[in-house]
Amino acid sequence: MTTLIKTKDFIQSIEDALQFISYYHPQDFLKAMKHAYDVEQNPAAKNAIAQILANSRMCAIGHRPLCQDTGAVTCFVKIGMDVRFEGDMTVQEMVDEGTRRAYCSATNPLRKSILRDPIGTRTNTKDNTPTVVHIEMVHGNAVEVAIAAKGGGSENKTHMKMLNPSDSVVDYVLSQIPLMGAGWCPPGIIGIGIGGTPEKSAILAKESLNDPIDIQDLIKRGPKTAEEKLRVELYDKINRLGIGAQGLGGLTTVLDVKVKTYPCHAVSKATTIIPNCAATRHIDFKLDGTGPAKFTPPSLDSYPDIKIGGAGADVRRVNLDTVTKEEMATWKMGETLLLSGTILTGRDAAHKRICDLVNAGKPLPKGVDFHKKFIYYVGPVPAVGDEVVGPAGPTTSTRMDKFVETMLSKTGLYGMIGKSERGPEAIASIKKHKAVYLMATGGAAYLVSKAIKAAKILAFEDLGMEAVREFKIVDMPVTVAVDSEGNSIHQIGPRIWSQKIKEINFKYI
Repeated sequence: MTTLIKTKDFIQSIEDALQFISYYHPQDFLKAMKHAYDVEQNPAAKNAIAQILANSRMCAIGHRPLCQDTGAVTCFVKIGMDVRFEGDMTVQEMVDEGTRRAYCSATNPLRKSILRDPIGTRTNTKDNTPTVVHIEMVHGNAVEVAIAAKGGGSENKTHMKMLNPSDSVVDYVLSQIPLMGAGWCPPGIIGIGIGGTPEKSAILAKESLNDPIDIQDLIKRGPKTAEEKLRVELYDKINRLGIGAQGLGGLTTVLDVKVKTYPCHAVSKATTIIPNCAATRHIDFKLDGTGPAKFTPPSLDSYPDIKIGGAGADVRRVNLDTVTKEEMATWKMGETLLLSGTILTGRDAAHKRICDLVNAGKPLPKGVDFHKKFIYYVGPVPAVGDEVVGPAGPTTSTRMDKFVETMLSKTGLYGMIGKSERGPEAIASIKKHKAVYLMATGGAAYLVSKAIKAAKILAFEDLGMEAVREFKIVDMPVTVAVDSEGNSIHQIGPRIWSQKIKEINFKYI
């Protein structure tokens, strides 16, 4: 019997799904994160996980995005052979229309990050389309959809290689995970696609990230297939690297490892690794012709009630409006600070414009003065209601490494706030200028935004979320990631904790 799927039902389902996953974490993710919180022994990593869990509950209550990077949309659509679509819109067009409506919502606008002309003008499409849609024809009379909104920080950490048939997948994965750094916001899920052709392995890896987190159940019953054995082995060995939450060092780097395989050529073994970040956003639904999909909100009772550490003896309050280089020299790697005062913002595009002006000997735009200031790497979500700014978590700092020397030597900048590690060039510059790099928790964007009490655009308004802004903040929590002596927690923390894991003989399996 043929099923008719109405265009409006398909579009409505896409729109509702994207709004739903923008503020509701999957329940399996929350359960896994709570387990990671309970077992974690590194205070810095435990606090980072606590912030992510607290942020999740806040977003569920406030219906605001879990992360300021509300992602690029990928949609897997399986169409039954006995399905007919009403109207003349293609599946791609319907997914794009649902995405457009979701991201342009008046009550919960989502950040638009998709650019057209990627090697030319790189112009924002202003509605987060087009999406990436994978279509498969299957038996049956229903449409099954798996949709995800994945941030660029984790997407950029994808690794792919054509392995030889005799090469070890385990060895390859373990060689690549440390190279991902912390920009993918661990702890999260690692998806691995093996076989087929290069592009097929990437699709397998991406699709695997939509599967439920079930590694603990798998461990309990015991792995049976080659894929399950690989999952369990990698889950254990990746966590033993000691990278930990946000790369700070700790017991949990991955919550699960997913593996999908496909038959391949005799001389090839295409392998792709794609991580999923702490802002895990995906959902599945089915359309059978009876109307749009229904999404049931989880009970708030299902959220862990985690208390974030306050201003205790081990937390230092800092007034950024009066801070000196001498005071900054007393901040030590791994220390927690609560920042108050004035900060400026800027990301990739803004940094390029600023550095181009500086190197050309031209003045910065009126009102933009980095002297004795800190810059926050952020592209916030648009504000709604009485918000001064929408969710405003940090972006990956390594993309700004090439601008650090110019910013510190030519603008009077004191320090930077972002997420993930800094490279050798940036660390050397930080040490040279006795500056510091502070890390805010990736995946806690709504929580961070509550520390921002005032916001205004100072320059480059045409860049949208990448414009330079001025924030007035109160008690914004950060960790000293690189101190004025060039000590980096992202280098030292995992090294310490990989050794500690050996010493305490922590059992992952």
